[in-house]
Amino acid sequence: MSSATLPVIPLPYPLILLPTARATIPIPGDAGETLLHLVQESDAQPVVAAVPIPSAESDVLHDWGSSARIVRLVRPPRTGTPSRDRSRPYLLTLHGLSRVYLPNAKDSQGKIGDLLEHKVELHTNNALPTAEAASTFKAAALKLLDRLVKDAASDTKRDFYMKLATMTDEVSIQRTPWMADMLVANLNAEYADKLDYLSAVEPDDRLSRATAMMVKQTSISEVSRKIAQSVDESLSKQQKEFFLRQQMAAIQRELRDLQRNPKSPTSELDEADEQVDAEDMAEMRSKIEAMAKDSEERKMAVREWRRLKRTPSTSVESGVIRNYLEWLTAIPWPTSVSSSHLATTAALRDRDFMAKARQQLDADHFGLDKIKKRLTEYLAVVRLKELQSEKEARMAAEKEAQLQSHAGEASSQNASLESEARPADPESPNKALVKVSQGTSTPSAPIPLPKKKGVKGPILLFVGPPGTGKTSLGQSIARALGRPFQRISLGGVRDEAEIRGHRRTYVASGPGNIVQALRKAGRPDPVILLDEVDKLASSNFHGDPGAALLEVLDPEQNHSFNDHYINVPIDLSQVLFICTANTLDTIAAPLLDRCEIVHLSGYTYDEKMHIARKFLLPKQLQANGLTTDHLELTEPALLRIATHYTREAGVRSLERAIGAVVRFKAVGWAEYCDSIGAEPDTLVPHSEGETVVGAPAKQYKKVVEEDELEQILGIARWDEEEREREERRGLVYGLVVTGMGEGGILPVETTVVPGSGKLKLTGSLGDVIKESGELALSWVKTHAYDLYITKSPSEDPLKNPDPIDIHLHLPSGAVKKDGPSAGIAMTCAFVSLLTGACVPSNVAMTGEVTLRGRVGPVGGIKEKVLGAHRAQITTVILPWANRKDVEHDVPPQVRKAMHFVFVRTLDEVLEAAFGKGVIGWRRNISLVESRL
Repeated sequence: MSSATLPVIPLPYPLILLPTARATIPIPGDAGETLLHLVQESDAQPVVAAVPIPSAESDVLHDWGSSARIVRLVRPPRTGTPSRDRSRPYLLTLHGLSRVYLPNAKDSQGKIGDLLEHKVELHTNNALPTAEAASTFKAAALKLLDRLVKDAASDTKRDFYMKLATMTDEVSIQRTPWMADMLVANLNAEYADKLDYLSAVEPDDRLSRATAMMVKQTSISEVSRKIAQSVDESLSKQQKEFFLRQQMAAIQRELRDLQRNPKSPTSELDEADEQVDAEDMAEMRSKIEAMAKDSEERKMAVREWRRLKRTPSTSVESGVIRNYLEWLTAIPWPTSVSSSHLATTAALRDRDFMAKARQQLDADHFGLDKIKKRLTEYLAVVRLKELQSEKEARMAAEKEAQLQSHAGEASSQNASLESEARPADPESPNKALVKVSQGTSTPSAPIPLPKKKGVKGPILLFVGPPGTGKTSLGQSIARALGRPFQRISLGGVRDEAEIRGHRRTYVASGPGNIVQALRKAGRPDPVILLDEVDKLASSNFHGDPGAALLEVLDPEQNHSFNDHYINVPIDLSQVLFICTANTLDTIAAPLLDRCEIVHLSGYTYDEKMHIARKFLLPKQLQANGLTTDHLELTEPALLRIATHYTREAGVRSLERAIGAVVRFKAVGWAEYCDSIGAEPDTLVPHSEGETVVGAPAKQYKKVVEEDELEQILGIARWDEEEREREERRGLVYGLVVTGMGEGGILPVETTVVPGSGKLKLTGSLGDVIKESGELALSWVKTHAYDLYITKSPSEDPLKNPDPIDIHLHLPSGAVKKDGPSAGIAMTCAFVSLLTGACVPSNVAMTGEVTLRGRVGPVGGIKEKVLGAHRAQITTVILPWANRKDVEHDVPPQVRKAMHFVFVRTLDEVLEAAFGKGVIGWRRNISLVESRL
């Protein structure tokens, strides 16, 4: 034992620090500054005395405490206010070393902010404990730790107790008192027991008191486990669940009351759960009562409502029934008179309805005349049918009212006659009068209007390349009709349940996308867009989603659509379904049969220029924080962007390129404003450009010229290779449609090589286009004598006079090419190669051939003609069957700039391609001697 003078730190009740333990306490700012000064002056970690205050009512220090080393002192963050900084506490971490005794503790008072130095006695007893006391302590400690390991609630605590058990089992007799200090410090024992243990100095006395605490804690743990086990056995699962839920609700209510600011307005999230639940149930009941009587949905809702009332609210089945009722009542079931129908009728009754509809379509889309015409027809039919239906309903209601009034008059007359013929009752002299008054003056019940039959919504299928406005057309139709718009993306959908819903027997089941769209729309007649129908997954073990759409998209069946989850027929006949697809090849034939196909081909460059000016450029200016005063895009620059930096049927790439130009000018405008020290929204640039004073290199010009595009967008992706054509033997230009929906010209090159009379085809060709090449060569061989290629009908032009091979090649060999449209181009190439005549470079052609020399029709006429016009082709040879496509699809300005030749046979093709009289024909009919 030795004496020393140490700063005493009072520990507030019920905090206590034992040797080997650590504690973190807050101390006031003044005391923290003193300790900080002490730490800075000391070379090592300073030592203080941590003495507990044994009672919360008094501030008298205890006789015993622990000497402790200052491990850490954390200064509070500065706030800038000196008075507030002094009031913020420091955080002090102490590590207990040994026991200390305060001789004058009774005469001294302890406050947390006081750091008074006291004379203390340090007790470091190094005597060895007896083996009996050590073994008894070990046995009690291991028994308690084993119980704590079994009762641990988490893996972390379990591992901690196991480590303590291992240390206790392996500790030596000399270190047993140290182990007792560690276990008592980490034990959840009573404060009085720990305070009593702190005053034990002798090793045997310390082990004895620690053993008593271990035995006591073991007994408490065993009794608690037995009580919990008995409670678990006595309480059923539902009772425990109810008890725990009530506790959780009470805890949440208390926490909400503590956290709520009385000055802040009450939020809907702060309302009591019971009140919200009662309001939801009342709303659900009102929706059930509003359903049409004797309807399937009302019968189902009433049956499920009764089940919900009989089912305990704590059961899982109650949640399932309630979720089903929420879905069932959220669907907009058609009733006799609904606000949605009244609103629609009011809009359709407007005399300017058709004009407003056309104005809406023209404002949202440029071009697309055929599609707008079809939509205008639908809108006109909807208006006429709705107004006719409303008139019929009004006439039927008036007729019903007349019938009821006549029936009331007849009943009143019969009642008056009966009262006159019947003798008066002396006890009730006014009885007859009551009957008469009841028959004449009782108001009749309101007459329900008959349900109006709206026009069945057609199933429109917009087919076209990406970016041509298929999805946005659906939004325009919804705005023109004044109906809600919902979009369902079908790309990658592989489960039938996503269309028809899951059965209620499955866990977490729910309705399909169709019912979900109806709930979001809130009306029985929305516009629902089924996007990317061609990308539906094929039939698999999840079912066939394409087959699930058959009932949805059939106007004769969708008046009673059956969702697996709702299990009540739903009327979809008033819904206007619009489908979109990029191709028809992957759509099933039964699904395609239910749709009205509307083709959207690519835009012309004139249409792209209008779309860019009217839609794309203003949209990008707004998205990038500029206005029309900051950027002016010239017509040549815009045309070059459309022709050299994009090649597509739609306008998405064009919009991205315009966005890149706008962003480039946005950077220039921001740098210019920063250089002159002005706000960007306070300046308006001039057309001729602005230059910063003192920095001539820094300027801003709002006009974008054509020669600046390479600096902004880089080198053009598409060059002028289509316009650099040549006229040579064996070379003919055909018309193709690329995979992006863009048309263009493709040279058909042929050459003669030494060989054995074979045809070689290269250029990554498909089977159909290879057959076209063989057909063309067969026709040329058959008519070689007529075309003056051979001297006799029996000669093969590939073997006489010298055997040769013909090599036919289509450039861009890395691109797959296939399709029945290159027959006449290959035929002309073979004729040019074998006769030496050349096809002019301003002539392009497309069409399929047969062995008889007939020219068959092909597709993609509009795209091919536009590609030829872009390549400055002046003469286009097309099949006669495609004449109607040119008249209906090709814009008038393109038709005026080009010459179209429509052909039926290859004779007409050769005359149109090479010129009249260039290719000679032997028209003389040779006589053959008959041997009969």
